[in-house]
Amino acid sequence: MKSSKFISVKIISVIILVMTFAFLMTLGLQGCKSNNVITDDTESIESSQDNKDSDLTETIDENSSETSIEPVQETPQQTAESTAEADIITDNINMLSGLELSDKVQNYRPIAIMVQNNPKARPHSGLIFADIVFELVAEGGVTRFVTLFSSYDADIIGSVRSARIYFAEIARSFDPIYTFWGTYPQCYEAIKNMDMDVLDANSTAYVNYTSAGWRDRSRSDALEHTAFIDTYGIKEDAAKFGYSLEGGQSPMAFKIDAPEPERGDITDIVVNFSSKSYLAGFTYDKNTNKYLKSLAGQPHVDYETGNQISLNNVVVLLTDIEGPIDSSGHMVVRSTGTHDKGEAYYFMDGNVIEGTWARDSIFDSFEFRDTGGKQILFNRGTTWVCVIQSIERLSY
Repeated sequence: MKSSKFISVKIISVIILVMTFAFLMTLGLQGCKSNNVITDDTESIESSQDNKDSDLTETIDENSSETSIEPVQETPQQTAESTAEADIITDNINMLSGLELSDKVQNYRPIAIMVQNNPKARPHSGLIFADIVFELVAEGGVTRFVTLFSSYDADIIGSVRSARIYFAEIARSFDPIYTFWGTYPQCYEAIKNMDMDVLDANSTAYVNYTSAGWRDRSRSDALEHTAFIDTYGIKEDAAKFGYSLEGGQSPMAFKIDAPEPERGDITDIVVNFSSKSYLAGFTYDKNTNKYLKSLAGQPHVDYETGNQISLNNVVVLLTDIEGPIDSSGHMVVRSTGTHDKGEAYYFMDGNVIEGTWARDSIFDSFEFRDTGGKQILFNRGTTWVCVIQSIERLSY
């Protein structure tokens, strides 16, 4: 009996040892399997990260090839363009002047009004309230103005004169309410084809008539220099004909004035349109960063206030001007074209930026750029644009 019990104990001990060994082997195998899984997951994560990094690199490369904005590869022109975009003032401003909107500064649809510059029509009324003025020759070398109002109203503007095709084309670039005092039949027909909201203060024969104009015979002995108008009456009549008082378009982009240390020393600009009677002068004041305008060698002053016209920007555009083309002395002026045809000079901050201008059609805004193709950023305020046929007529 003792021997039998001893054998049983030995068998049981062997079984226990075998089971213990088997159990330990199982744990070892599980540990190895677990280690293998961790190793595989780590490789998978690293591989996944590599793929993400590769995808990100490919995306950046694709974007870089499409936009060329990677800093190390950016060209000087691209750098200037991105800097210029950052400098543009866009919020809550008038489209023509760049002035911040307020109780005083409005942003109504541009009103473009023809104003005469015959010596007998001087001094002028209301030009000090215009945001932009285009000046160029009409018959006999006499210049006229396309005056554009949006920031401010004016009680008296004039004297108002008749339209010409190229003046109307320039006005059309702003999608304005275009107002004038008569014209000749061929010009009426051309204006009607410009798809423009028009008001004629002289006649009901061809286009919509405005009663906003009047004559002040105390201003001149010549009847053609006695016509005046105001923006309030134009707006009222425009509304009667269903013309919107909102909208319009503008070629202007704006920046902050240059600080005084960066202002230049170009103090005198002279544009010779035709003769001494029509010399336009602009004298720069570094302290105010403005240009005081002269006309025929004298301060160009406002009739009602006696104040001299002051400007924040002066622009000179070169184009093709031909004529006279008929017995009436009418001229032809090219108001459209590509940048390679349009030379331009932009004066602001006492400096000049040489550049170009372009315009695809009479329905498009002007494009103002420097020689590198960058959009011109103007100082906020008023702008005077002189349109001439050659650089010899500009001195500074």
